[in-house]
Amino acid sequence: MIRSMLVGAMVALMPVSGFAADLIVDYAPAARQCAEASQSSLTVDQDVATLTKAVVSRMDEAIAVADDPHWISSTRPTFVWASETKVACGKAYGYLQSNWRDEDYITKCDCFYSKMRNFMN
Repeated sequence: MIRSMLVGAMVALMPVSGFAADLIVDYAPAARQCAEASQSSLTVDQDVATLTKAVVSRMDEAIAVADDPHWISSTRPTFVWASETKVACGKAYGYLQSNWRDEDYITKCDCFYSKMRNFMN
């Protein structure tokens, strides 16, 4: 009796490693997107008006996705990437309003937008 209780206690106290279940099997292709700034479709060499229009378009779509109950309650990380897109594009837009082309935020805006769109499909 004591032996079985001891074994039971040891089993109960053993460390258990667990992994979260991913409902979407392959996140890797989306993670590999935009590994380099050269992969971005938005570049600092573009005309400020054209670049601003593209950034605002991405930001507006991300805002709509982040406010959509379908994506908020989805098991896919679309809402997360929409939120990241809103922030990055918002910062890029803020810099563009003062005619400053911040390459990091422009690239992040495009990259996060691509990830958001990838998980929407």
